Amino acid sequence: MIDWIALNMTPGVGPRAATKLLERFGSASGVFHARRGELESLRLKPETTESIVKREFHEKAVTELERVKELGGDVLILDDGSYPAMLRETDDPPPVLYVKGDWQACFEQPCVGVVGSRQCSTYGENASEMLARDLASRGITIVSGLARGIDAAAHIGAVRGHGRTIAVMGTGIDNVYPRENNGLVREILANGGCLITQFPLGTPPIAENFPYRNRIISGLSYGVLIVEANERSGSLITARLAAEQNREVMAVPGNITSGNSFGTNYIIKSGAKLVQQWQDVVAELPSEIAASILPPKVDEEKRDDNKQKSLAPADLNDNERKIWELLAADDATHIDVLLETSKLSFGDLNNALVSLDIRDLIRVLPGKNYARRM
Repeated sequence: MIDWIALNMTPGVGPRAATKLLERFGSASGVFHARRGELESLRLKPETTESIVKREFHEKAVTELERVKELGGDVLILDDGSYPAMLRETDDPPPVLYVKGDWQACFEQPCVGVVGSRQCSTYGENASEMLARDLASRGITIVSGLARGIDAAAHIGAVRGHGRTIAVMGTGIDNVYPRENNGLVREILANGGCLITQFPLGTPPIAENFPYRNRIISGLSYGVLIVEANERSGSLITARLAAEQNREVMAVPGNITSGNSFGTNYIIKSGAKLVQQWQDVVAELPSEIAASILPPKVDEEKRDDNKQKSLAPADLNDNERKIWELLAADDATHIDVLLETSKLSFGDLNNALVSLDIRDLIRVLPGKNYARRM
């Protein structure tokens, strides 16, 4: 364990250099027992070779492991059975992962990445939260990058769906960035989620670290959903990495006049799966996983019968019951349709919708659409 942590702390040893070293010498211990000439033949930076030969970071690695344990965290190494299998299968996986929280339960569930713009619109934020909530409530772990905007909304949605979410950090596990997400991190951990990073304790939020974070998001996941992304968004890098790792790439369409939708609309045009609801995401997962989550298909006649036979909660008032019965679980209904078909005044309709939403009996969807919770 100490050799692995020391290797990960060595300057100049990123995932690619670590892969090269491990392929040559078999293990982290083998790297530190290598002769100087063998290391120099791999064309490492001179200071990297010197650090390995002198074992400069071994004492620091001992202290590092102690501090991680004090923080309630764990360290996973590449040749450990606890290391996430899907990430291990990618090219140049991080040799060490720092984790905190219920990481075992998070990895046991199928994972889907949800990422997008930091400067997102209300539409994007709502879509991210809704989709993450609906997926997490059905046993899918939501993986995102703890950034402002779409990422934070995805984590919040998972928490509100009483599901698990993994926050992949571009900093040390002891350094939450941005600081405003400290409260969100506490919620993630309290709800059975976890934090994960490849960076040692104390690592600050340096721009060059975040592409490495994106590789972990896509590497952990069966697929990555891009909710909003402008032309130069880092989320498009995540989409590219996902494609390189043979992961599914999905995107939520956006307004064609919005700069935040350029990236998502572009990758849809280039072949990414268009996503409007959680079922679209689940359908892209391996067939055995999708079959265990998606409801069995029914013909339209049976669907209509089931809609009529569904029993409303007994304590609804007349207006709430009327609206609940007009809604379906598998189809969204616009507020204008509800207004016309219910014959209620707008005030009575709005009161009924608010009451049903507070009781978590309906889903409020973007564009003033509503659906019954299953």
